[in-house]
Amino acid sequence: QDVVTGLVPASPSNPHAWIRDNVYVSFSIWGLSMAYRKVPDVDEDRSRGYELEKCVVSLMRGILKCYMSQADKVEMFKKTQFHGSSLHAKFDSRTCKAVVGDFEWGHLQIDAVSLYLLALAQMTVSGLRIIWTVDEVAFIQNLVFYIEPASRIPDYGIWERGDKTNHGLPELNTSSVGLAKAALESLNGLDLFGPQGGVNSTIHCLMDECQKCNTVLENMLPRESYSKETDAALLGIISYPGFAVADEALIERTRNTILSKLLGSYGCIRFLRDGYKTAREDSNRLHYEPWELRMFDGIECQWPLFFTYLVIGACFDDNFDLAKKYMDQLEQIVLRRVYFVCCIRILYSIVDFFHLCMLCSIVDFQCVLNLIHYG
Repeated sequence: QDVVTGLVPASPSNPHAWIRDNVYVSFSIWGLSMAYRKVPDVDEDRSRGYELEKCVVSLMRGILKCYMSQADKVEMFKKTQFHGSSLHAKFDSRTCKAVVGDFEWGHLQIDAVSLYLLALAQMTVSGLRIIWTVDEVAFIQNLVFYIEPASRIPDYGIWERGDKTNHGLPELNTSSVGLAKAALESLNGLDLFGPQGGVNSTIHCLMDECQKCNTVLENMLPRESYSKETDAALLGIISYPGFAVADEALIERTRNTILSKLLGSYGCIRFLRDGYKTAREDSNRLHYEPWELRMFDGIECQWPLFFTYLVIGACFDDNFDLAKKYMDQLEQIVLRRVYFVCCIRILYSIVDFFHLCMLCSIVDFQCVLNLIHYG
């Protein structure tokens, strides 16, 4: 975590800080701080819990600083809803400044802004004081206006590339609409100053917009968008952290669709025919031709991150046997580090043996079998 801005970079060699990633980092630190607060065995635990809380405040205020530096974009977007006027999806972790141009990245990601507002609401209710001034309250209210039309704004979604062919075409994404609904419901009537606040520090949301989002969810789930039959990102709205769907039957149908179509031995694939990082992807260009998508059928990369969604979701449902099942699967692929730190890989790529044979000009079937046997 940067000591000045509070932001967390993507890696030691990459100073870019993605908003969505940083919010999930803040969720993790916040959860640990609440655990220390709930069961403080010794004074050191109390001090550690306090330190973690301040780390969360620093991180959330770092994101706020990034967003407030683009306040003019919020005003413009409210009038035009043009993707070139949207808030950026990533910033420099050392300076809070933009790192790519308005048209050089799929910045219009309603889900990222909504996730930040959802986290802000939950952390404020827990007792953290993230918003300090009336000007900041006014800006948060402006962010509410920014996400309120989510039910009719096509965006680039959680994967930042738009439609399945990666041509940069924004779509109406169910996962974005769900998180916007969750954020609006969480913020409505919330006093950002807590018990010390008043009328001027209370956020107001138009609940008609929440209902419009709910209508979209009820009519689109388990589909993610026009080009994506379903998506593992929907786990975030039918369960933790969004809990945006009230219909139990719809939740179950969506979860079953994801598990039947996307679940693998090493995690979930993001969506069907996802070519990202596969053996057949052309690394020299970002987009695919529509006819090329068939090449990725059955060789999509698997993301172990989604096992964590399934574990947390099962715990919220009080289904601890199911949580243990997914936890056992996660344990098999976790990377053990020093000091009891466990890590998981970003993704696992399926080896395309046919493509490998074509590249190496291997025609002997026995050679192929040997490759498979010896890895």
